[in-house]
Amino acid sequence: MGGWPVRLKVNPRARRVSLRVDAACKEVVATAPTVRKLPDAARFAAIRADWIAERLAALSDAEPFRPGALIEVQGEPCRLERAAMRIKPRLIMATIDEPMRLMASGDVDAYPRAVVRALKAEALLRLKERTAIHAAALGRASPALAITDTRSRWGSCKGAAGEAPAMIRYNWRLILAPPWVLDYVAAHECAHLIEANHGAGFWKLVARLYGEHRGARAWLAAHGARLHAIGSSGVATRVDG
Repeated sequence: MGGWPVRLKVNPRARRVSLRVDAACKEVVATAPTVRKLPDAARFAAIRADWIAERLAALSDAEPFRPGALIEVQGEPCRLERAAMRIKPRLIMATIDEPMRLMASGDVDAYPRAVVRALKAEALLRLKERTAIHAAALGRASPALAITDTRSRWGSCKGAAGEAPAMIRYNWRLILAPPWVLDYVAAHECAHLIEANHGAGFWKLVARLYGEHRGARAWLAAHGARLHAIGSSGVATRVDG
């Protein structure tokens, strides 16, 4: 199917047919709730051939964080380096002679986790800044923020309920994208503080906060899989039927 095998699986606890690409095994798994539904799972895999190809292509480019690797942070080159002693991982800004550097310590297993901690901290810092600006422009209090690593979306917004403040969750990998792309996602999620849907009123708010946004949306569509591949190791992706 599409040049790759699909393993069919029955899971009685599943509510519906689903499709999963396991990065650790580089395997496509189509799951059905019953044996009778297995043909539906196979058909669903055939229908989502483009989705499978995109995920497998991203996996082929996946490379874990390691000393000496060159990644991008805020769209700029950043070299990963291992510190000679145990330190708190940190970014060192670029100079005329050197690109940006991310210093972290740790062995083969601990080093990638330290790099991710540093990138998450930087993402939270930048996203707090842009979220506060956009929320203020809407006359709203800054929402609570959380950093995630979901593959299904770059951000999500939950409105305030009672005494609980609004909550926006952002994907930390936005720190790898150019600042104007990160800013678009912040404006997008802040617009949801007022408009919960994606209707005309919502997009007017996004345009008011950010300006012309089609370029940022196109950039994410074109480069999103690559962002997920950076530092990726053994992460599964899934879509439900």
